Amino acid sequence: MKYLLLLFCIGCMTACNNNNESPKTEEKADSTKKTIGTLEKMDPALDAIISPDAKAEIIADSLDWSEGPLWVEKINALIFSDVPQNIVYKWTAEKGKEVYLTPSGYTDTAKRGGEMGSNGLTLDKNGHLVLCQHGNRQIARMNSSVDNPQPLFTTLAGKYKGMRFNSPNDVIFNSKGEIFFTDPIYGLESKSDNDPKKETPYNGVYKVKTDGTVVLLVDSITRPNGIALTPDEKKLIVACSDPEKPNWYIFDVDDNGLKNGKLFFSCVGEDKTLPGLPDGFKIDKNGTIFASGPGGIRIFNPEGKMLGRLKLENPASNCALSPDQKTLYITNDMYVLRLKMRD
Repeated sequence: MKYLLLLFCIGCMTACNNNNESPKTEEKADSTKKTIGTLEKMDPALDAIISPDAKAEIIADSLDWSEGPLWVEKINALIFSDVPQNIVYKWTAEKGKEVYLTPSGYTDTAKRGGEMGSNGLTLDKNGHLVLCQHGNRQIARMNSSVDNPQPLFTTLAGKYKGMRFNSPNDVIFNSKGEIFFTDPIYGLESKSDNDPKKETPYNGVYKVKTDGTVVLLVDSITRPNGIALTPDEKKLIVACSDPEKPNWYIFDVDDNGLKNGKLFFSCVGEDKTLPGLPDGFKIDKNGTIFASGPGGIRIFNPEGKMLGRLKLENPASNCALSPDQKTLYITNDMYVLRLKMRD
């Protein structure tokens, strides 16, 4: 979702599908890069996850609204969406920020406004890039390889019972190759439930089976946004970015869908001036949750206890883990950040 941008730039520098190959060696934190944010510890357990002296570095800037971070090991790069620009960018330590793919989320020739680009990004089991396309209103797979990106796409899910989706927002795969995704209204031009092009009477959470069948899992979350499975794939967590219901919900997963839905963590009653809302998040192999939310990136244990927060002045939208899960990449409004959590 789009927030007001601060009208300045500082010069000079988000399911999932972790690659199990040995990670490439990453460079050390660069002392020449500007750091940002403050680490707040709320439980001693945070020290085992993030070193107390860890700093978030700005590695890319001058973005409209950064989203969907994904580390792609095949190209040793971070890719991420700029939703309003309709571009996926690539960041490498050697070259910094470069255009990776455009157009990324809207390929029609008819002019339109709003946030039309891609949002959430992930890889399928064959290493192909899969995108949430706001403007095209679908989950799509890029037809070319990740090391030769081309704006040619195959639709994986575009409709449910004949109704077009609103604007798929975040996406993950399970180990079976099934797709789970959220579908709020942020990519519709009015960003409203009353948008004339909205076709579904709800904002859904969906699953796409391996045969292409689309299943509605949840229709009661007003603004479903970030989505992730726990490491054992027995539970699904969904963020709600409704300002009146800023929550995360957790469900049991079975072959028939979801059940036993309940509140995982609520921000209701917190300071409403904190920037951001529950948005994209990632879960590491130990079940630790790194979640964009009011005030920055929150760190939860598997039981939903908040261990700490990387407090940021601008809204965070999502995050991604490096292959060794020691580095967190954060999309932070006009910035992309790198947090070397521990050695």
